[in-house]
Amino acid sequence: MLIASNRGPISFTLSDDQHLTAKRGGGGVVSGLSSVAGHAQVLWVCAALSDADRAAARTAPGGLFELADSDGRPGDRGPSRDRDGNGSAVLMLDIPAGVFQRAYNAVANSTLWFVHHMLYDTPRQPQFGLSFEREWDGYRSYNLAFARALADAAGRSDGGGAGQVVKAAVQDYHLSLVPRMLADLRPGVKIAHFSHTPWAPPEYFRMLPDHTAREVLGGLLGADHAGFLSGRWADAFADCCADVLGAEVAAGRRRISYQGHVTSIGVHPLGVDAAGLRQRANEGDVQARMAALAGRTGGRQLIVRIDRTELSKNIVRGLAAYRELLISHPQWRGKVTHVAFAYPSRHDLPEYREYTAAVQRMARQLEDEFGTPDWEPLILQVDDDYARSLAAYRLADVLLVNPIRDGMNLVAKEGPILSDRGCAVVLSREAGAADELAEHALMINPFDITGTATALHEALSMPAAERAGKSAALAAAAAAEPPEKWFADQLAALDEVRAPAG
Repeated sequence: MLIASNRGPISFTLSDDQHLTAKRGGGGVVSGLSSVAGHAQVLWVCAALSDADRAAARTAPGGLFELADSDGRPGDRGPSRDRDGNGSAVLMLDIPAGVFQRAYNAVANSTLWFVHHMLYDTPRQPQFGLSFEREWDGYRSYNLAFARALADAAGRSDGGGAGQVVKAAVQDYHLSLVPRMLADLRPGVKIAHFSHTPWAPPEYFRMLPDHTAREVLGGLLGADHAGFLSGRWADAFADCCADVLGAEVAAGRRRISYQGHVTSIGVHPLGVDAAGLRQRANEGDVQARMAALAGRTGGRQLIVRIDRTELSKNIVRGLAAYRELLISHPQWRGKVTHVAFAYPSRHDLPEYREYTAAVQRMARQLEDEFGTPDWEPLILQVDDDYARSLAAYRLADVLLVNPIRDGMNLVAKEGPILSDRGCAVVLSREAGAADELAEHALMINPFDITGTATALHEALSMPAAERAGKSAALAAAAAAEPPEKWFADQLAALDEVRAPAG
């Protein structure tokens, strides 16, 4: 089993005395990996993201690090294997800094992310000229480095047993070209690709240069199975394949034929490891932060949002909606506090620095307009603190999740699982999570500030018993597809694909 992603399951820090320390990565993909690590040989290929990662990759034999079988903790030796030949390891690629910059920042985060989330200010952006062609070459090189590493690993696995097939699970928009490259380099590998973002409809996707659009789609169609978080995103991908490539899309849009190859399309919503999340939220550091936050807000009702300062998260409009709530329904002044945790994201990109500044300007306006000596209408925190986020979930009366567009959004799922009293969720219809949560959430158009303010008023006014009932239903839906099941379902879909001819 091979897994490939830009960010891996371990990362490194470098102390002043040049000592390298490894820590386990987070996220649903890492949790999903733990479900197979003890049952198969797993190699996870990722990029070195920091100077410490690069130093570690250069000192490790072959760039390989052990990932312990039992719980995914990183080690400092080569790949471990139990007596049945099972075990897991991480291969960290030391990709040249210039290639990484062009692939990651210029193409993945400043182009493909913007297209899939439909974020461009189209009168001014995008502009695809000579500089973009150089950046796209970097993206190709970056993907080729992953494909070659996977192909080499697959080659070393050949002959592992009669009937054994190497599987490769490639993750996300950073590695859109890898499936086709890998299929060309190593026929016979079963390849899955999973998109954690939305997918743009054809009319927006066509903003990309024609050759770029074709390469992205053709790259993914090198996979035997392509997975998406929502049926909406899967349908949009199929529509792009038909419109841009002229690919044959079967009825139901779950099989796509292109250049003699068939790719199955799957919808695999990602949920939450409820038991693990609750266990973490009961630890002492979370309890301490709960006490501090409760003391600061004085028992008032809390509207909570937890996001990165990512353009798609729509934080500024969320703050504007809260302001409109206080104007349109002045009875809430002094009785509610908006707790907004907006953690830094991609500050090496100018658009993100400006957006963070816009969030802070809006926060100052709210404080100036409504703050009193005995009431903080808004608590905005921009420094990352996971325990504090869990504390806010537990105290939330209302959870505001209003992205412009989001592949899934796990905040909408984590909040109801942790809320002590049961929280109402005000949720954007443009989040992938809306597919599963719409029945019990208050659904909004993320561009409609007045509509969002009205939904906040309705959520705050909801009787406690009704709110608790809706929150319990949301929590059940959120836990229905935990990370292990999400990953296992993708592997099962890949097992149903006939092995490619070698």
